[in-house]
Amino acid sequence: MPPVESTMLPLGTSAPDFSLPDYSGRTEPGTLVSLESFRGCKVLVVAFICNHCPFVKHIVDELSRLGRDCTHKGFGFVAIMPNDVSTHPGDAPEKMLEVAKANGFEFPYLYDEDQSVAKAYMASCTPDFYVFDANFHLVYRGQLDSSRPGSDEPVTGRDLRLAIDAVMSGQEIEWPQKPSIGCSIKWKPGNEPEYA
Repeated sequence: MPPVESTMLPLGTSAPDFSLPDYSGRTEPGTLVSLESFRGCKVLVVAFICNHCPFVKHIVDELSRLGRDCTHKGFGFVAIMPNDVSTHPGDAPEKMLEVAKANGFEFPYLYDEDQSVAKAYMASCTPDFYVFDANFHLVYRGQLDSSRPGSDEPVTGRDLRLAIDAVMSGQEIEWPQKPSIGCSIKWKPGNEPEYA
């Protein structure tokens, strides 16, 4: 299937609520993590990712670095896996736990089993990134950086890191925001959103 671009949820949108089980290995598997868990963070990054997507595999080292940075710099970071595991068993919760441990994820890796959270965020691909300010208002959505699988461009996280740094320092994000590109979310039959 051809790559899919993110839908670019309107800036200023309030972060949709969630309460999802965590399979990062940081807690007992299945422990719930909610949006409210990040109250008090100056910045919250929400990333929709999965285990099998080559676009996610291409950036997984940078995702791990971002997770470590969030601990030291005081911003929140959470990843959500929205795919249908009946058609993509490699994305199942036990595999999420394996991937999180193998890559040293220091952030929650949550399972959106009914795909309602992905729909609320209008997520369309993996990876798909959203940056919210301290009031949980959307200030950035789009790509991690311009690197893609098979390209010669290194993975730096430039676009996302610039957005995080801008919000952390109280600056406006004034540059053009480019959509993320990746694998389409694997929707359950009959569960495809209108925007997909």
